[in-house]
Amino acid sequence: MAEPSVNGGLPSAGRHFVQARHEFRGLRTAEHYFTVPLVHQAEVPGETITIFAREYSSTDHSAEETAKLPWLLFLQGGPGGRGNRVTSLSGWMKAAARDFRILMLDQRGTGLSTPIELRSLEHRGDAAAQAEYLTHFRADSIVADAEYIRGVLGLGPWSVLGQSFGGFCALTYLSFAPEGLREVLITGGLAPLHGPADRVYQATFRRVAERNAEYFSWYPEDREKGTRIARHLDQHAEYLASGERLTPERFQMVGSFLGGNTRVDALHYLLEDAFIATPSGEQLSESFLEQVRGLVSRAANPLYAVLHESIYGQGEATNWAAWRVLEDHPEFKPGAEELLLTGEMVYPWYFEQDPALVPLRDVAEQLAVRKDWKPLYDPTRLASNTVPVAAAVYKDDIYVDHDLSLETAAAVRGLQTWVTSDFHHDGIGEDGEGIFGRLFGMVRGNR
Repeated sequence: MAEPSVNGGLPSAGRHFVQARHEFRGLRTAEHYFTVPLVHQAEVPGETITIFAREYSSTDHSAEETAKLPWLLFLQGGPGGRGNRVTSLSGWMKAAARDFRILMLDQRGTGLSTPIELRSLEHRGDAAAQAEYLTHFRADSIVADAEYIRGVLGLGPWSVLGQSFGGFCALTYLSFAPEGLREVLITGGLAPLHGPADRVYQATFRRVAERNAEYFSWYPEDREKGTRIARHLDQHAEYLASGERLTPERFQMVGSFLGGNTRVDALHYLLEDAFIATPSGEQLSESFLEQVRGLVSRAANPLYAVLHESIYGQGEATNWAAWRVLEDHPEFKPGAEELLLTGEMVYPWYFEQDPALVPLRDVAEQLAVRKDWKPLYDPTRLASNTVPVAAAVYKDDIYVDHDLSLETAAAVRGLQTWVTSDFHHDGIGEDGEGIFGRLFGMVRGNR
């Protein structure tokens, strides 16, 4: 049975209830639903949306002890990534649950938080109306939701852990609502505070090229295999189970494996399944095509592609930055002599070749040329920051560049960095317990 909020300090427009509570395998969960404004600080109250967050705690604490624990808000990577669904406490969550109640936020537009899908967007109206609606799903709105929820729950300042894009959101939080923060931990998520999105891609194209070279030094046979797959796709029509043709440039997207510590080796297992001999000649195997479909389709997360470059937009158009910067890196073109795999860049052709994104082509174009993006960071406020902050910066991160990260770190007063080459972008999934413990010790003075 739903439990209504009993917080007497609720904003007049606010509603909160707990849908259900569960206990299993050493953890307790509570499913929180909040009603928040679509547009915070609007002059006239308007549309509201639902924000979902799941609370996790450890049964090592009694229910009474848990109720007294401080809160840790987790901000997921993305954009467009929903909060983690876990069935046991492990990694960073195991470490955090010793000291905190964890609030795992489904950022607006994801998971159970008024999700953005084609069927929901089409009811917003034409492409212009849909694009305008999506401008309310960036980091500034996510932070405003978090502060709204903190107020609804009647909490003092809480701790925040931001992974990747979640770290970008944490910087926005430090910029505009530092009074809501006790301390901030960031993993692979120090965003550049200024400049065009081009800076990001000039840096990350270089990092991805280096990661390709490293991978192919481990698996030299895969260099030939990847190029052979691309040439095959150029000359022969191969179709995914969803019906669309797999092109060489879409195949390059399997480079998403390169951003991981252990996933990078899994790339070899993907490629070894590529070809099968048939009476009519060599073809790509159904097993390979099905695995690739899960890597190149945005059907489950269109928000990621549509909003990806807008996370860097501040006062100017991003204008398909990765696509433009690609011209300076012809080695990444699908027709290059030896194929290179790409990172998480988003190109206009995504919205022509991925059936899940085709209906959003005009929406994506409107967002790409939009110039009036509001600031996401306040450099002056960050320069006088008083909230303890610790960030893990990965030297070889192909998604969030090391050099740009350190530039940002130097601009945030008191921010401590742990620079390491032991992990890649998904380090928190590799040794989350160790990484959390190290950063937590940094903000707490090694306790």
